[in-house]
Amino acid sequence: MNFLDFEKPIQELIEELEKVKKSGEKTKVDVSKTVSEIETKIAEARKDIYGKLTAWQRVQVSRHPDRPYSLAYIDYITNGSFMELHGDRTVKDDKAIVGGFGEVNGKTMMFIGHQKGINTKMRQLRNFGMANPEGYRKALRLMKLAEKFNKPIVTLIDTPGAFPGIEAEERGQGEAIARNLFEMAKLKVPVICIIIGEGASGGALGIGIGDKVLMLEYTWYSVISPESCSSILWRSWEHKEKAAEALKLTPNDMFGNKLIDGIVPEPLGGAHVNQQEIFETVKQTILKHIGELSKLPTAELIKQRIDKFCAMGVVNEG
Repeated sequence: MNFLDFEKPIQELIEELEKVKKSGEKTKVDVSKTVSEIETKIAEARKDIYGKLTAWQRVQVSRHPDRPYSLAYIDYITNGSFMELHGDRTVKDDKAIVGGFGEVNGKTMMFIGHQKGINTKMRQLRNFGMANPEGYRKALRLMKLAEKFNKPIVTLIDTPGAFPGIEAEERGQGEAIARNLFEMAKLKVPVICIIIGEGASGGALGIGIGDKVLMLEYTWYSVISPESCSSILWRSWEHKEKAAEALKLTPNDMFGNKLIDGIVPEPLGGAHVNQQEIFETVKQTILKHIGELSKLPTAELIKQRIDKFCAMGVVNEG
């Protein structure tokens, strides 16, 4: 298990717990009482630390190396029925974005999400979750396929941003993302977007226009990352903590500014602490919202979606 710098008290207690357990196994002595006491201390330490996280610490949690990525969520939610579809039918198959049909409680849905990779080799293959234009074009192709067969769409967002390379710009990165925004606003089926990790800039928005936009409790969503913001304003990454606070990128900030529709609670200590729990929570959240949205007439569904995004940033001057 990996630990973040502010989790040191938790790390020390977990290491102590492991030593006690090993000692008990070796000596055959009953250490259940001690184990119980240490587990209580761990829970209390997590509650104390995670109850007062700064914006920058939330960013760190969203990037935790043990945090589950899109394919892990999809595999659990669809109970292994997920059938991945590949390619944008123009350039290639962008591995940074995955997508395909899957069945949830007897109902077929289209799942699309960023995928970062679980080790060094896979991170390189997935380009660290940074999609090229063909990734967004693949996503749009799959959304249109879902619309054709009248299947709801679920997108899982977790990216440090769209790939900023020259080749991506040459192939129309900006146009690909803009086209997705335009087309997603008009989709005739329910669309649920969930930020499960990082939600950075147009890279997130490219699959982030939906009837319900939700954030997991320890994630962030912003036009720019704290590091990049700091480097632009102060010519250094040293002010990333200050930038994170100023950007108002936490779920509470986003919900308070009416930029998202809800916050999905995570297990105490983050999604990586109890993956089974967060998978089930996300599954039930999806089913709840899909059930509600499916009752709306198509014209009303589209109107509400467009009205919601058009209202963002509007100011009435008295």
